[in-house]
Amino acid sequence: MLNVHVTGRRVVATLLDGVLFGFVASALGVQQDNTTYQLSNVSSAGGLWFVLFVFLYYVLLEGLTGRTVGKLITGIRVVDAETGGRPGLLSGIVRTLLRIIDGLVGYLVALIVVVNSKNRRRLGDMAAKTLVVRA
Repeated sequence: MLNVHVTGRRVVATLLDGVLFGFVASALGVQQDNTTYQLSNVSSAGGLWFVLFVFLYYVLLEGLTGRTVGKLITGIRVVDAETGGRPGLLSGIVRTLLRIIDGLVGYLVALIVVVNSKNRRRLGDMAAKTLVVRA
């Protein structure tokens, strides 16, 4: 049985990925306002590259390997809920697009859904038919 009780690790993984995004945003010259990246900054070339980086980071790393840098460090991974294998690119895309909703209010929406759902799944996991488990 896969261990899905990794909520604390998920929170830490998200924070670690956020630190990485901070370094990338800084390198691209994206303006920050109190640790949040403003959508108005996407109009700049650096902002567009940043959005593309974040999108591809999640889609490729989670879809193809099941792990982001944060997940690797915290010892968790994303798996296909049916097979337990790598999720695949389509699941990576679905999970990433749903971060728009899951990420509202500093990922509070995701946290509320995860702690109240069967198998500790956020909306992106439910839509993509994935689980986050101990690696």
